[in-house]
Parts: sequence; C-alpha cells; structure tokens
Amino acid sequence: VQLQASGGGLVQAGGSLRLSCAASGRTFSVYSMGWFRQAPGKEREFVAAITRGGTTRYADSVKGRFTTSVDNAKNTVYLQMNSLKPEDTAVYYCAADDTDSLSSNPVDYNYWGQGTLVTVSS
Repeated sequence: VQLQASGGGLVQAGGSLRLSCAASGRTFSVYSMGWFRQAPGKEREFVAAITRGGTTRYADSVKGRFTTSVDNAKNTVYLQMNSLKPEDTAVYYCAADDTDSLSSNPVDYNYWGQGTLVTVSS
C-alpha cells in the first residue's frame, strides 16, 4: 500500500486547511486510516482516525476543530482542519491499518505516507 499525503501549507491562526491522503496498491487490505502529526522536537502524536464505514476517533486537542472523512471510491481520506492554532504546526502524516481498531498508537499502523507540512502563523 502506498500513501500520498497533500494539502499542507502556511495559514494564519484561525484559518483552515484540508489535507488529503490517497491510497494505492493493495487497498483492499486497509480497514482504517489514521492521521498523526509531529512537531519539531516532539514525538509523533495521534490526531484522528477513520474506518471505511466512517466511524471516527479524534484526539482531545483537535475535537470540534478537525474532521476526517473518507471517500472509498477514490481510496482517499481527508482531514479538514478549522480554527487552526500555532500549536497545530507540524508535519502531518497519514497511515493505514489492516484492522478497524482506530488505534492512537503509531506502531499499530502498517503503512505511512511521506508527510505534509502545516505551518500556522500567529
């Protein structure tokens, strides 16, 4: 499975961005997708996850501001990020899991995209 993330960029605080993650290859083995982020000098942290059926899970820090969705026909997941804050600045990664556990642990994900940088200025 190959994952291609896109949509990052520079935005002012309070603004919005939408990230996309397109999956290709053996996508039939993918049951859920996760979003993680890693800021400079920090560990990778869970942001959100979604199953093929649309069940979601969010980190408390983004609940109410971020929304993840899935388009199974396009094998693509999205992360709509609203009301962005400077502390949301990070490289954002999408990851694929061959279970529907909606895990928040990066080690449970089998495949990773290359990451896309989101910078939120104050």
